[in-house]
Amino acid sequence: MAYDEGHAAILRDLTAGLNGITEKKMFGGLCFLQNGNMLCGVHKDGGMFRVGKENEAAALAIPGVDPMSFTGRKMGGLVDVNEDAFGNEDALNRLLELSQTFVGKMPPK
Repeated sequence: MAYDEGHAAILRDLTAGLNGITEKKMFGGLCFLQNGNMLCGVHKDGGMFRVGKENEAAALAIPGVDPMSFTGRKMGGLVDVNEDAFGNEDALNRLLELSQTFVGKMPPK
């Protein structure tokens, strides 16, 4: 499997109470979308959250969070989540809040 099912289960539980959540296999991983817009996901090396550029600094201040760079280039507005953050419920809740702040402003697809 291209991603950790345990990490997917954590994000599934984290997003369970939200409206408009769907799952879609993308980028060799699994993404969680809210109203058709990517919110967060898992990949082979951990996970990611779409926090937007305005929330990026706050997200990067959370232990276990780094800039996202699939191709070696930083991807603005996306952050990478490692095992430390996946093991920290407070960190995941904060990341989800930052992601929803950004994605919630987007029109549904």
